[in-house]
Amino acid sequence: MVKTTPFVTRLAVGAAEALDRRIGWFRLPPPLGLAVLVGLRSRLRAQNLFDSGGHPGDPLPPDEAGEHRGARTVDGTYNNPADPRTGSVGCRFGRNFPLAHTHPEDAARILEPNPRLISTQLLTRDRFQPATTLNLLAAAWIQFEVHDWFDHDDADTEPFTVTLDAQDPWPDPPMTIPRTASVPSPEPGGPPTYTTVESHWWDASQIYGSTAEFAAAMRSGKGGELVIDELGLPPLDAESLIALSDAAANAWVGLALLHSLFLREHNAICRRLSRRYPDLDDQQLYDTARLVNSALIAKIHTVDWTPAVIAHPTTVAAMRANWFGVLGERVARRFGRLADNEVLCGIPGSAVDDHGVPYSLTEEFVSVYRMHPLIPDELVVRSRADDSVLAEYPLPELGVAHIRERLAETPMDTLLYSFGRANPGALTLHNYPRHLQNLTRPGRPLLDLATVDILRVRERGVPRYNEFRKHLRLPPATSFDQLTDNPQWASELEQIYGDVDDVDLMIGLYAEPKPPGFGFSDTAFRVFVLMASRRLSADRFFTTDFRPEVYTEAGMAWVRDNSMRSVLLRHFPTLAPALDGVANPFAPWRSRR
Repeated sequence: MVKTTPFVTRLAVGAAEALDRRIGWFRLPPPLGLAVLVGLRSRLRAQNLFDSGGHPGDPLPPDEAGEHRGARTVDGTYNNPADPRTGSVGCRFGRNFPLAHTHPEDAARILEPNPRLISTQLLTRDRFQPATTLNLLAAAWIQFEVHDWFDHDDADTEPFTVTLDAQDPWPDPPMTIPRTASVPSPEPGGPPTYTTVESHWWDASQIYGSTAEFAAAMRSGKGGELVIDELGLPPLDAESLIALSDAAANAWVGLALLHSLFLREHNAICRRLSRRYPDLDDQQLYDTARLVNSALIAKIHTVDWTPAVIAHPTTVAAMRANWFGVLGERVARRFGRLADNEVLCGIPGSAVDDHGVPYSLTEEFVSVYRMHPLIPDELVVRSRADDSVLAEYPLPELGVAHIRERLAETPMDTLLYSFGRANPGALTLHNYPRHLQNLTRPGRPLLDLATVDILRVRERGVPRYNEFRKHLRLPPATSFDQLTDNPQWASELEQIYGDVDDVDLMIGLYAEPKPPGFGFSDTAFRVFVLMASRRLSADRFFTTDFRPEVYTEAGMAWVRDNSMRSVLLRHFPTLAPALDGVANPFAPWRSRR
């Protein structure tokens, strides 16, 4: 086997960065562009992973008896046998930038420019700008995933008070926003750190829960299966769900569809495993089905959702290579894993690798996933038979308090069809949903989510747009005209910010021109290049323990043979005509009309 020396590796990485700076990876022929992305990922792994201190709790004893070796735990502990608290509930968010550059903005700057002014002047949706290459399931999917990956706690301290203009229509002044709960840095003088309410592992905790109470409420106690009622949902009302999981307050019909789909998928996996392995008990079936379901969700995100959102030929190839390797799916199916190399044969089944930094998700990763413009203003419910309009609902009427009402009125396959036919919003300025700027949730105060999005990035010490680019070795914008190719936006940005270095990260990401086929910016993509592979490579259940001895032969086959299309059609076969000829289930579906 030929091995590259560190010098050759550095040379290749340097050449990749030089090509990217001079030409841009997305302007290169796909094979060369893919090689450049591999080089960029290597540099990002080496220079953009920083440990903020791990879990602040007391250490856990090692799993000497191997009790947790073959199953995911409820709270994410024991995924890393050497450090059982790694990535678990309560661990610190890591960083992609040096810790010295992650202090929160000081009191004189954190509210400047006024985040409410930015919300109303730069973000408010003037007219719906659709993302025409995607369907609304793509928007629901990313919220479904985010609920698995990260959640912060609010602090029990004095909230932020946002100054309101005299003409501001906010109905309940003053506007106050809770601060994020923090814990001190383990390093003297270090920036405050923030902990997660969910585990950082890709473990489908949005379905299975991150507490023993939630997990138990979802169990049937028979055959490893989860409890699903006649509507396809957990038999819990909105108040009970919110009591078990704070994220449930943000639920809506789109999330309910995906939760139901993968609750059903878990039970289908259990039935398959039970037929193949009749000696497995309820707990063994549940644990194995969770492993399989979680891996299938990760696969769908990698090879279905992400290529739909960043539909450039190079990134489509790159995401498939993350899962199958550059040798491709056909080679993997026919010959299995031919080498340990993740580039050739994909990350699943390779050796676990945290790249020298204890695994966690990062605050920068959280920040680039602020994608609320994806949410439209309304849902048009359409007939599967002839695409005719059956009903129209503004999005607030699809919220958590109305989920059961909507599902009782309309069959789930009709709702899925309607989501497949609808477009989400584009991730641009002036496309933030107005109803999210006046968000009402059960038991929660009125909220302008756009104002919160701006403030949270500043509060948690994520740099503003130009500094963010510098840390990724990208040239900063030297003027507003260089930041965006929209002259009107450039003028508006200058009027509010004055100095291009003051532009907030999220605003810059929305204003920046996008590569061909991209739903989000190239700046955000750099963080995805790093973290999308890290979520797989650092998790032993996707690497060292992604094998039949842990998943069973039938479980491995289930992950190998299924996709978003097959999951949809297994549970809702009536959707077949709408998916016929559609290359990606997250792209717009066909109508019969």
